[in-house]
Amino acid sequence: MSAPHGSWPSPLSATDLATAGTRIDGARYAAGGIWWSESVPRERGRMRVMRQEPGGDPREVLPVPWSARSRVHEYGGGAWAVAEDGTLLFVDGGDQRVYRRDPGAQPPTPLTAPGPQYGGLRLQQGRLFAVREDLRPAPHRRAIVEIPLDGSAAQDDEAVREILGGEGFFAHPALSPDGTRVAFVAWDERRMPWDSAIAFVVDLATGARTPIPARAALQPEWRSDDEVLFADDATGRWNLHRARIGTPPLPPSPTPPASTDIVAPADADTGGGLWVLGQRWFRILEDDRVLAVRTNGSDRLVLIDRDGTERELEVPFDADLSLEDARGSRVLITGQGRRVTPGLWELDVDAGTAQAIRGGDRVDPAWVPGARPVTFDGPHGPVHAFDHAPANPDVAAEAGSLPPYIVQVHGGPTAHAAGAQAGWITYFTSRGIGVLEVNYGGSTGYGRAYRERLDGQWGVVDVDDVLAAAQGLADAGIADPARIAIRGGSAGGWTVLSALVRGGVFAAGIDRYGVADLRLLAAETHDFERHYLDGLVGPLPEAEQTYIDRSPLTQVDRIDVPVLVLQGADDPVVPPSQSEAIRDALAARGVPHEYLLFSGEGHGFRQAETLIAAAEAELRFLGAVFGFAPAP
Repeated sequence: MSAPHGSWPSPLSATDLATAGTRIDGARYAAGGIWWSESVPRERGRMRVMRQEPGGDPREVLPVPWSARSRVHEYGGGAWAVAEDGTLLFVDGGDQRVYRRDPGAQPPTPLTAPGPQYGGLRLQQGRLFAVREDLRPAPHRRAIVEIPLDGSAAQDDEAVREILGGEGFFAHPALSPDGTRVAFVAWDERRMPWDSAIAFVVDLATGARTPIPARAALQPEWRSDDEVLFADDATGRWNLHRARIGTPPLPPSPTPPASTDIVAPADADTGGGLWVLGQRWFRILEDDRVLAVRTNGSDRLVLIDRDGTERELEVPFDADLSLEDARGSRVLITGQGRRVTPGLWELDVDAGTAQAIRGGDRVDPAWVPGARPVTFDGPHGPVHAFDHAPANPDVAAEAGSLPPYIVQVHGGPTAHAAGAQAGWITYFTSRGIGVLEVNYGGSTGYGRAYRERLDGQWGVVDVDDVLAAAQGLADAGIADPARIAIRGGSAGGWTVLSALVRGGVFAAGIDRYGVADLRLLAAETHDFERHYLDGLVGPLPEAEQTYIDRSPLTQVDRIDVPVLVLQGADDPVVPPSQSEAIRDALAARGVPHEYLLFSGEGHGFRQAETLIAAAEAELRFLGAVFGFAPAP
């Protein structure tokens, strides 16, 4: 049969979209099985912990009402750990205290006192390390800490051992094999970790600190008592480096910096934007080989021998990979791919086999043929993107017609799209609507130089790049030039609104909890991103006029196409005041628009009801603007 683009019948409903997608946050080997945590959209996005023993079915370890979710740095991560005997340690999403649940015990018992919040939990040699964040009266303070497992800190926060703290930020605690020193990453509160971050080693007996020279350090891991591997982008790409750690002198003698050298250099990134705690871009295996993610647009896996020789592994997943745990030659990996759903896999690096543990289902190539990497010429250089063309084996397009397209703008902006299959993309492509994911200048995954295109130019380079990509689609005869919409959330929503202000290419915009007023954002956003705008736009008050000139709210009178605005009512990163200001300005000018506010949602949507309502609203909106009737 043939049908107009946008009205193709699809087997994928908004309800399917909301209930089928599972977000996995970490995985571990313990107690003879595999453990992981996953979201439950039908339970308001609760993060439950699951366990599967060999040959058995998955079973829930952390039941209702508990939720293993951290809010450290707002984006959280590393919210749970598990001991070999099955003792579960987790941050509860409600009060942000750390709890202990012994095998068979009910209910969990607290390990930390009310007040501070924790994340980045790491259990090593029977000792629990974490990042602590205290947002009670200023100045806010964060630290790398060790939490006693006997419950002695449940009512006394002073019983939590602080290893190093301050007003800056911390991540990735790692205990040395002999248990005497801890390595971690730290960065100043006025910088972002991908701009400048160093690693430290602290002697637990003396407090002596050994700095590890780095430009933007990530994930220090001990290879022996005197050697640390970590990722750094001193060469312009995040590559593995080795630091040799000497014995610290007795205080008060200064500790000299560790000596470092690069390991297996490559024109690709082993690392990325440190938005969430607990992500792992490489793993040291028991036989001293290293498994590493290499990102250049998409991800690939390489196995590096001690002598530096390496080989690439053939795996079905190639996007957003995190190497969660390792036992012998087996590695637990979370991520997604172009032809598999998001999931958790167990990879045997020697056998070359990857078994899906949760999710990871192969998709039908007739419905999901896989994203096509494309590059467009832009005013600031090449613009990288992934094209998801409409695909439906049961329908043919009407003769001579071109499909409408959504140009998708990722958030961050220091992040990237890897071209992976995603339910929301198939929701549109199966109906005859193409999706182009644009990695505009400032995106990760292509090296520091590409990332730094956005320095001081947010609202300029990103907008130029998405306009160039959309125009490139039209010029190539891929998309209907009169029916190209732009869609994005958070920082992506800023680019949506900024591109609509520029005008001339996009016929509609979908703004999901996007930034509209830079000065309002600078005043209201949370600690982690409080100085993000200093690098993206300029410091205040010196750059105040630039903040005014670039803000879409300042120039909203130039938006003349329909806009759909979606917002979480409890968003602390981009508060509802941003979306409401745009809504009011559009209403005052009579511009067609729709505003949906979702209660109980923060920065990003988690609840099944919200996911369903948002997907249906977006399809309905595009149909109304582009003149098609979505199939029932």
